[in-house]
Amino acid sequence: MLMTKTIAKVELKDCKLFRRGKVRDVYDLGDRLLLISTDRISCFDVVLGDCIPLKGQVLTKLSIFWFNYTRDVIANHFLTADVDQFPPELRKYKDELQGRSMLTKKAKLVPFECVVRGYLSGSGWKEYQKSRTICGIPLPAGLKESDKLPEPIFTPSTKEDTGHDQNVSPEFMKQAVGEKTFQKVKDASLALYKKANAYAESKGIIIADTKFEFGALGDEIILIDEVLTPDSSRFWPRRQYAPGRGQPSFDKQYVRDYLETLDWDKTYPAPPLPADVIEETTRKYLEICRLLVGEDPAVAK
Repeated sequence: MLMTKTIAKVELKDCKLFRRGKVRDVYDLGDRLLLISTDRISCFDVVLGDCIPLKGQVLTKLSIFWFNYTRDVIANHFLTADVDQFPPELRKYKDELQGRSMLTKKAKLVPFECVVRGYLSGSGWKEYQKSRTICGIPLPAGLKESDKLPEPIFTPSTKEDTGHDQNVSPEFMKQAVGEKTFQKVKDASLALYKKANAYAESKGIIIADTKFEFGALGDEIILIDEVLTPDSSRFWPRRQYAPGRGQPSFDKQYVRDYLETLDWDKTYPAPPLPADVIEETTRKYLEICRLLVGEDPAVAK
């Protein structure tokens, strides 16, 4: 497999750093933002010391595809990923930005991750086993791991730049952001998931769950950040789907599964990843990009 130089951090000396998240470096360009997807990876809300080659390009390519595909559901923040259309002061950084960055509208963050679950997996499965609920939402008895839920459900969580995100009830989010904003993002999240999952299934992929982020642009709520990537979603090959167990996947679950085999308390610092785990993770990210978009991201030179 072709490996390429990884980018853990992008320093743009002429621009104001807006924030450095777990995976993205965001620069403030006044009325717009520059989002840069690095090759960092976080698991259990801890940023690992190792990078995943080509990961930033995959996240960017998939996000651009989905932003364009879902514009009829809700407006989004994406403007362009063409570095030649970026402000002049950014063009000298073209080699670092090409394929892993996008210029976006600047919106005020709705401070919750808007999770939609169509299948019973991950933290949802763990909670269900204890209480037959997810985020306080009651579910039918007798469900197995990876079962398809009767209907997709909206299960928000807090958004933390450091530390662990926390699942919360829909009512908690409603009290925090107000009825109008809550209903808008809930309805949009469910509609986005249903449209995306129908498309993915036509390509042989199940989207088990995913998370969206939204922002306010004046009086309008828009979709922001990344969307429907292997960092923010569980992608399962449909032909191998079998309830009652964990599923093979094209996402960072592969890294989580490896880390679960270690004696690690899921706090910083994370243990290093073996070379074969890094390589297989890149392969999975590239494969889901091929399956959904039809091509690999351009390899950074």
